[in-house]
Amino acid sequence: MATTPAPPTAPPKPTWDPRRPEPPFPWLRPTIRIRLTLLYGGMFLIAGIMLLSIIYLLAAQALNTGNEPLFKIVSGNAIKVTSTMCPAVDGGNNVPLDEFNTAISTCIDHQRQAALDNLLSRSLLALLGLAIIAFAFGYAMAGRVLSPLGRITRTARAVAGSDLSRRIELDGPDDELKELADTFDDMLERLERAFTAQQRFVGNASHELRTPLAINRTLLEVHLSDPAAPMELQQLGKTLLATNERSEQLVEGLLLLARSDNQIVERKPVDLAEVASQAVDQVHAEAEAKGVEIRGERAAAVVQGNGVLLERIALNLVQNAVRYNVPERGWVDVGTEVQHGQAVLVVSNTGPVVPAYEIDNLFEPFRRLRTERTGSDKGVGLGLSIARSVARAHGGHITAEPREGGGLVMRVTLPI
Repeated sequence: MATTPAPPTAPPKPTWDPRRPEPPFPWLRPTIRIRLTLLYGGMFLIAGIMLLSIIYLLAAQALNTGNEPLFKIVSGNAIKVTSTMCPAVDGGNNVPLDEFNTAISTCIDHQRQAALDNLLSRSLLALLGLAIIAFAFGYAMAGRVLSPLGRITRTARAVAGSDLSRRIELDGPDDELKELADTFDDMLERLERAFTAQQRFVGNASHELRTPLAINRTLLEVHLSDPAAPMELQQLGKTLLATNERSEQLVEGLLLLARSDNQIVERKPVDLAEVASQAVDQVHAEAEAKGVEIRGERAAAVVQGNGVLLERIALNLVQNAVRYNVPERGWVDVGTEVQHGQAVLVVSNTGPVVPAYEIDNLFEPFRRLRTERTGSDKGVGLGLSIARSVARAHGGHITAEPREGGGLVMRVTLPI
């Protein structure tokens, strides 16, 4: 008796992007503010060291270290010298003149060298203190100089959240930073016009397509209701009706996709558990027909958003999980919970093995797993694109991971 082979496992998901290799030493890449601070402080430190060296050399030359002594005692009687700094000449009247002069010269050289060492040590301490002040001043000045870049960054982050109406509007002199900000504002204005025109076109085109599709569906249903129609005509009518229904789904998907690409203005409390339960109820009949079990625990997770759009996320994910499942003993797990202050909707299912490198392609419009654009009758290829767009409009995100043994784990995270 042949044994059933073990189900294949999905390839591991890459943890790095080959297009953007990570630097070998991230700590060697400081911020531009730190680099400017090091530049300002380093330049001051180098200038201070050079100045200190020049002062030291000039002082050494002035003190004439190592040259002939300033005076000698050539003769004399009853000369007595007392010095606490030069013990060698203390009581010099009992010392021969040559030894006495040598001791005097050595003592003077020693005092000169001590003065130079004292000058050097005090200068180094002063240089260290000034260097600390220079680095602190450079850090503060670098922050002040780079403050317009921070404003540009904050505006770019706001734009990344689909708020194309934001502008930098930087004031100040006509320098490089203002030129950069003005260029960025011009780019945002062009992007906003192009984005608005694209949304308007998609919306208008979808609305215009609705009417003829509705008329076609009505005519086909009328002809199919005629019992005297030949079998071939009825079969053709059913095929055309299915194609028309697919076109209607595509138009509705385009309308929803164009609608959900903007931030949600009117928000109301929506329970993800209730939304997920409604999606499960709508797909329950299709799941029973395919022999797929729907299960899962759904805890209360209330978010602020649009209930219709959030229901569309849950419905698309559950429908995909049911349609792209295994032929026998398949299951779909739909759960909601609150994790780390965020509402989470998780939809996991059995199904074919999904390579990790194809996950990102699933969120692109009209893209399916290993099929052509029109090679599947399970949908129009907009479900995950709509889900990602709606999640972004609510300030959240959606991720997908291959499930061990086949299938996917879809996770939607929304702020509470």
